[in-house]
Amino acid sequence: EVQLQASGGGLVQPGGSLRLSCAASGFTFSRLRMAWFRQAPGKEREFVSAISWGGSSTYYADSVKGRFTISRDNAKNTLYLQMNSLKPEDTAVYYCGRVGSGSLYNADSIDYWGRGTQVTVSS
Repeated sequence: EVQLQASGGGLVQPGGSLRLSCAASGFTFSRLRMAWFRQAPGKEREFVSAISWGGSSTYYADSVKGRFTISRDNAKNTLYLQMNSLKPEDTAVYYCGRVGSGSLYNADSIDYWGRGTQVTVSS
C-alpha cells in the first residue's frame, strides 16, 4: 500500500523558516518524481515544487523560487521542503504527492497524495 506522510508544519512568523518532510512507503521511492503542492482556504491546490527521481532536477513555482528548496533522501525514502523567508501568503495546507504520468506542474498528474500538513505564517 502506497503511503505518504507529511510532517513539519506549524505556526511561524513572517520571515521565519520551516522544513517539511514526507515519508514514503509502499513503492520504489527512488524511481519516481515527487512534488509538493499547497492549498489555501477557498483556493485550488497549486504547484509548489517538484524533484526528479535522482534529485538532479528541481522545479519551483515563481512565487517560491529563491525561498524554498526541495530535496530528497532516497536511502530514507523521504522528501523534504525547506521553506525560508516565509510570507503570510504561504499559509496553506501543504501536500506531498507522487507524480504519475503527465506534467509535474499539474495536480491531475499526482497519483497518490499525502494527508497534508498545515503551515500558518502570521505575526
